[in-house]
Amino acid sequence: MTQPVAIAFKETDPEGFATQSGRIALIVGGDGKLGQAGRKLDRAMKGAIKRAVDSEAFAGLGAGEAMELSWPAAIAAEAVQLVRLDRKASADEARKAGAAIGAKLGEAGALVVAQNHPRAADLSLGLALRAYRFNYHTGEDKKAYGPVTIMVDKPEEVAAAAAPHAALAEGVFFTRDLVNEPANILTTDDFAARLAAMQELGLDVEILEEEDMKKLGMGALLGVGMGSEMPSKLVVMQWKGGEEGEAPFALVGKGVVFDAGGISLKPGAGMEEMTMDMGGAGVVSGVMRTLALRKAKANVVGLVGLVENMPDGRAQRPGDIVTSMKGDTIEVINTDAEGRLVLADVLWYAQDRFQPKAMVNLATLTGAVIVALGHENAGLFANDDKFVADILKAAKTEGEGAWHMPLQPAYDKALKSRLADMRNVGNRWGGAITAAAFLKRFVKDEVPWCHIDIAGVALPPGETTLAPKGPTGWGVRMLDRLIRDKFEA
Repeated sequence: MTQPVAIAFKETDPEGFATQSGRIALIVGGDGKLGQAGRKLDRAMKGAIKRAVDSEAFAGLGAGEAMELSWPAAIAAEAVQLVRLDRKASADEARKAGAAIGAKLGEAGALVVAQNHPRAADLSLGLALRAYRFNYHTGEDKKAYGPVTIMVDKPEEVAAAAAPHAALAEGVFFTRDLVNEPANILTTDDFAARLAAMQELGLDVEILEEEDMKKLGMGALLGVGMGSEMPSKLVVMQWKGGEEGEAPFALVGKGVVFDAGGISLKPGAGMEEMTMDMGGAGVVSGVMRTLALRKAKANVVGLVGLVENMPDGRAQRPGDIVTSMKGDTIEVINTDAEGRLVLADVLWYAQDRFQPKAMVNLATLTGAVIVALGHENAGLFANDDKFVADILKAAKTEGEGAWHMPLQPAYDKALKSRLADMRNVGNRWGGAITAAAFLKRFVKDEVPWCHIDIAGVALPPGETTLAPKGPTGWGVRMLDRLIRDKFEA
């Protein structure tokens, strides 16, 4: 997998500025004060930093934004980046500042002069998250990013604060790598094997094959994969870091490794991006990796349903009726509404086996949520107002956009079937909500639950603050924060 850039923390020492190769980034507050190390660097550059900081261009920078002095005279560095960040900056602003540095990082690495800035640890996370590059399938030169040294006045203290961020960055990168992989590489077999390999980190990983799921009555999930040569699988990952015997927090992810739509075939334009339809399973996997790496003091179980939705002579047809593990029958009106069928059985299995104290599922479920919220927010649907408030708080803390959507009983009537207990789609109106209403039927009333539709945020059309163009890993940071705040001992 892609590894985050190596970051070391070192005590502030301005003596080597003149001979420092690569890039230098200097953190400067809005007041323009450079600090002792900044003044030393300014002297080496014949006053160029002071002139830049006094300019209208620097004054026009927002928090976390940067300006660049390229190929400065009198020092060896190829560029000096002036990054505006006040001492009272928020964690979000500090991560944005780090991302500004990470976006410019090259093979020569960088020296970041943060001195006594109180947000240096958050800055390091933003830098690590932005310095991501997935180039396993190109003929390009694959030189790695050079190392980063962050100069701070108390390096041991800052390194300790940043240690959990390293685990978080690796979890996010694991998710991004999974979403980036094409479906001929990330088959259901390969996906399951990558998750099984995390047993080395201390996770208990169990893989249920099709025969196992048939015995459990998972007709909804198994119906989706009938047209594929790839076997459907259910992977269960357990992290047991909390009290022995304590009920776990459950994460459930949709893992459709490729979605052609089945017999209800999708249009050809843009179908190549349907390799990302396992984004929910990718997030669950990234969170579980993070928890294992940082030895979280919580019991968490992650379950992902891995399938491929293809058209074939054996494929599920519109009009078919399948029986879920719960026992409810479902009339399949549209085979391209497959993710909810996968989740229905995995949600029921999670509750039946683990009796979780709360449960979240994530899925790139509907285009309708993108129509409603664009690419800025994921849609949250829940059966418990307090639980969803905790999730929204965690999302806000981590700077991941989320919006609480309605889920009134009135939406249920759109799922009424003449021939079965329900149909898998409603009408064209409120499609993201009726999809959530479908899932709610497979959640027990006593289990606090939230469905998160990440279709708009998993793979936005352009770069974001903390990620280059491509998958964002949205949700790994939020869920790790939620677990820290609400489920750790």
